[in-house]
Amino acid sequence: MYRAIRIHGYGGPEVLQLETLPTPVPGRGEILIRQEAIGVNYIDIYFRTGLYKVPALPAILGMEGAGIVLAVGADVTDFEPGDRVAYPTSLGGYGECRTIAADRIVPLPPDIPFDVAAGGMQRGLTARMLLREVYAVRPGETILVHAAAGGVGLLMCQWARHLGVRTIGVVSSEEKGELARRNGASDILIGYDNLAARVRKLTDGAMVPVVYDSVGKDTFVASLDCLAPRGLMVSYGNSSGEVAGISVRMLATRGSLYLTRPGLTTYIAQRGALLGGARDVFDLIAQGVLRVHIGQRFALADAGAAQTALETRATTGSTILLP
Repeated sequence: MYRAIRIHGYGGPEVLQLETLPTPVPGRGEILIRQEAIGVNYIDIYFRTGLYKVPALPAILGMEGAGIVLAVGADVTDFEPGDRVAYPTSLGGYGECRTIAADRIVPLPPDIPFDVAAGGMQRGLTARMLLREVYAVRPGETILVHAAAGGVGLLMCQWARHLGVRTIGVVSSEEKGELARRNGASDILIGYDNLAARVRKLTDGAMVPVVYDSVGKDTFVASLDCLAPRGLMVSYGNSSGEVAGISVRMLATRGSLYLTRPGLTTYIAQRGALLGGARDVFDLIAQGVLRVHIGQRFALADAGAAQTALETRATTGSTILLP
């Protein structure tokens, strides 16, 4: 038997129920993991509220974790019991153990702690996707990053600094601004009011070639207004609500802008892409280029409190559950 957090319907944090369930058996192509740390991400809230639908109810939430292989199913040749592993995007993570498709996990190097992997793998892969693939930033460029003190934001600030890129970080408080600055943000803007005017001042009127926006509804138009002509709007989250009612004419009137809504699962769908991306992230962590800031640790039973803290912007860096 093992403990897990399940939902039987969509709703607020109260739908997250701690239950005792039979220990799963890995099927063909699967492994069974004893989880040492579990990542808490905004996508978990989207699934809890029903913005994103789970395949079936009841369901175990959670997309990210790290642990030790307990057993392997038929046809699994790359892993064996005792291996240290991590995964970034597979539903079913809020539990003391879980089964998972073997092609969706990666080996965890011995010098990367479990909590760092659970707090940094999905976020690190997202930062890599945003800075190296969605828009390949170049040394000397200036970029705008919303939620710069969040889990993804802090890693983006560090990675951009490593690449010689100037980051304007947008945060909600002085305290968060100082954290983002310590992690590589060159300039800090607090709040969204008059955002474009402040970016214009910081860039001497040039504006920025790319905006990375994880906030969504509350910042979408302001983000568009911060772009230089033919700039790229990267909307990759909905923490303030889903963006709706977009007119493509908004892009034309602001300088022939581009808009994309990338999803990490698409970028790591191929096994080689997942392994290569994880290797890049783990290498930069080992080199000290990336430091995963774990701002909050909760017990598995307190998953509701962890999600509430994330929703109310009471967190910095990454949030994890400890089974």
